[in-house]
Amino acid sequence: MGKLISEKTKQVFLGPLSKNNPIGVQVLGICSALAVTANLKPALVMGISVTVIVAFSNVIISLLRNTIPNRIRIIVQLVVVAALVTVVSEVLKAYAYDVSVKLSVYIGLIITNCILMGRLEAFAMANKPWESFVDGLGNGLGYAVILVIVGFFREIFGAGSLLGFRIIPQSFYDAGYSNNGLMMMPPMALIIIAVIIWIHRSLNKELQE
Repeated sequence: MGKLISEKTKQVFLGPLSKNNPIGVQVLGICSALAVTANLKPALVMGISVTVIVAFSNVIISLLRNTIPNRIRIIVQLVVVAALVTVVSEVLKAYAYDVSVKLSVYIGLIITNCILMGRLEAFAMANKPWESFVDGLGNGLGYAVILVIVGFFREIFGAGSLLGFRIIPQSFYDAGYSNNGLMMMPPMALIIIAVIIWIHRSLNKELQE
C-alpha cells in the first residue's frame, strides 16, 4: 500500500486539483466547459465521463507504450480514446438518455479534448500504469471540479434550481426576484471561469511568475 500511495503519487494526483488544474492553470478544455454547464447534472456527468476516459486511456497507453512505434503513436492514442468514448456514450444512452441528449456531440468530442491527449502524450507514454491511472484520475477530477462549480452557479442563478430541484423559494419570486437569463448563455460560463482563474492565481502567487 505504501508503494501505491507514495509522495510522488500524491503529487501526481493532487497537482491537477490545485496548482496545476487543467482549466484553471493550463486553460485547456474550455469549449466543453462553456457548452455543457448551463445545468449542474450535464456538467457533473461530463466531468465523470472525462475522468473515466482519461484514467483508463492513460493506463492502456502506459501498458502499450513500449510496443507502439513512435511514428503512429498519435493514431494509437486516438483509437484507444475513441473506443473508450464509444463505450461511455453507449452507457449514457442506456442509463442516462436525457443527459446524453443534452450533452449531444460533446461526448464524442472528448476524443479531441486537449487535456486527454496532453496527458497521454506527456505522461502515459513515459510512466508506469499505476502512476498514469492516478494522473488521469487527478486531471479528470480537476476538470470536473471546474465544470461543477460553473454548472452550480449557472443553474442556481439562471434557473433557481439544482439538479432539477427548486432551490430559490417561490416567495422570492413573489417578492419580485427573477432568474438571470444571462447565466444560461455560454458567455456567462466564460466569465465565471475567468473569475475562477483570477481567484486561483490570486491565492497562488507563484503561478504569476
